[in-house]
Amino acid sequence: MELFSHLALGFETALSLQNLLYAFIGCLLGTLIGVLPGLGPSTTIAMLLPVTYTLPPVSALIMLAGIYYGAQYGGSTTAILVNLPGESSSVVTAIDGYQMARRGRAGAALATAGISSFMAGCFATLVLAAFALPMSELAFKFGPAEYFSLMVLGLVGAVVLASGSLVKAVGMILLGLVLGLVGTDVNSGVARYSFDVPELTDGINFVALAMGIFGFAEIIVNVEQREHRETFTNHITHLFPTREDFRRFVPAAARGTALGTVLGMLPGGGATLSAFASYTLEKKLSSRSAEFGRGAIEGVAGPEAANNAGSQTSFVPLLTLGIPSNVVMALMVGAMTIHNIQPGPQVMTSNPDLFWGLIASMWIGNAMLIVLNLPLVGVWVKLLKVPYRYLYPAILVFCCIGVYSINNNTFDVFITAAFGVAGYVFARCGMEPAPLLLGFVLGPMMEENLRRALLLARGDFSTLVTRPLSLSLLVATLVLLLVVALPAIRKTREEAFQEA
Repeated sequence: MELFSHLALGFETALSLQNLLYAFIGCLLGTLIGVLPGLGPSTTIAMLLPVTYTLPPVSALIMLAGIYYGAQYGGSTTAILVNLPGESSSVVTAIDGYQMARRGRAGAALATAGISSFMAGCFATLVLAAFALPMSELAFKFGPAEYFSLMVLGLVGAVVLASGSLVKAVGMILLGLVLGLVGTDVNSGVARYSFDVPELTDGINFVALAMGIFGFAEIIVNVEQREHRETFTNHITHLFPTREDFRRFVPAAARGTALGTVLGMLPGGGATLSAFASYTLEKKLSSRSAEFGRGAIEGVAGPEAANNAGSQTSFVPLLTLGIPSNVVMALMVGAMTIHNIQPGPQVMTSNPDLFWGLIASMWIGNAMLIVLNLPLVGVWVKLLKVPYRYLYPAILVFCCIGVYSINNNTFDVFITAAFGVAGYVFARCGMEPAPLLLGFVLGPMMEENLRRALLLARGDFSTLVTRPLSLSLLVATLVLLLVVALPAIRKTREEAFQEA
C-alpha cells in the first residue's frame, strides 16, 4: 500500500500542467535527436544542462529523462528507413529493420519497434518503482567504506562492459579520475593541479567538460561524414503487424524486456549493451537464425525492447544509491548537482515529489512517444533532409551561449572548446569518452568516501574488507576483473558486440 501512495504522489506531480509540458518537450526532443544521426542523448543532455538551471528541479529531470528514453524510440525510425542509426543502441535494429523496409515491410518494422519499446518501457518503469523502496532502505546501511567499494565496482563494471579496447577504456577512466582531482582540496583548502589558474581553483566545470567531449566533438566528427542512403518513405503501408508477426515478435520483445531490465541496472550497462546482448540471444534461440540479417522481425523486436528497458532501469542505481551506471546517468548527476540535490537514497525522503514524479512521468512519456513516433514517421524522416551545414553551426552557437550563461565566464567557453578538440581526438583514436565522464563524476566521490572511511577507522585500510557489505562489493569487483582476465570470457564479451 505504501508503494501505491507514493505512486499517487508521483502522478499528482507528473500530471501538473507544467510537468506534462516538459515531459512532452523531453519526448519530442528525444525523438528528434534519435532521428537525427550524430545527436545522441548524451550530447543533447550535455548541451541542455545550462538550460535546466532556470527550470524547477522536477521539470528539469523529467525533461532530461524524456530525452534519454525518447531517443531510443526515435533512433529506430532512421535505422529502419535509412539504415542510418540515429542512436548507438539502434545499430542492431538497422540490421533486420532495414531489410524489412527493403522488402516493403517498413510499416510492420516501425510498428514492431514502437510496440516493443512501449511494452518494455512500461514494464521497466514498474520494476524501477518496485525496486526503489527496498534498494533505498539497503542504501541507508551504506557507510563511507561501502560507498567507496560500490564506486570501485561501478568503474570496473564500466570498463568490463564497455565496447572496444579495454586498455583504452581503462586509460579514459584514469584520465577522468585525474581531471576530477583538479581544484581545491576539501580537507586542507589547498589548490591542487590548478597551475595557478584562478578559474581552476573550483575545479573543472562539469558542463564544460561534458559539452566539450560530447557536444563539440560530435559536431566536428559528423561534419566530416557525408553519406547518402536510400530512404523507404514510400513503402510505409500496413502499419499494424499481422497475427503471424505478433506471434513471432511478442516472445522476443518479452525476452528483450527481461534482459534489458537486468542489464540496465548493472554498472556500465544501459541501452546499447542491452540491445546488442538481446540480438545475440535471439539469434542463438531462434529456429530461423538464417533469417537474421535478412529481415527477421525478432531482430527488431528484441533489441528495441531491450534498449528501452535498459534505458529506464539504469535510473535504479542513480535514484536509490546515487551512483551513475552509464554516461547519461552521470549527466543526470550533473543536472541534480546544478539544483543542489545530492543523488542517493535521501532523495526519496527529502524530495519525494521529485523522486516519484520522475518515475510516474516515465509511464506518461512512453504513452506520448507512441503517439509521436508512429503517426508522424513522415515528418521525422523529412528532418533528415536538413543539411548539416545549417544544423551544426546553430547547435555550436547554442552550446557556447549555454556554457557562458552558467557563470558568465568566457573561460568556460575556451575550456569547452579545448575538450571539444580532445573529444575529437578521442573519437579518431577509437577511445570512448563515456568512461572518462564516469571517472570524472565518481572520482571526487570515491576520494571523499575513502577519506571518511579511513578517518573513522583511524587510518586502518582493513576497514574496507572487515565490513561485510564492503567486502562483498570488493569481491564482486574482483570477479569482474577475472572476467576481463580470462581469455574465453573476454572472447565471448567481444562477440556480444560484433556478432550482429
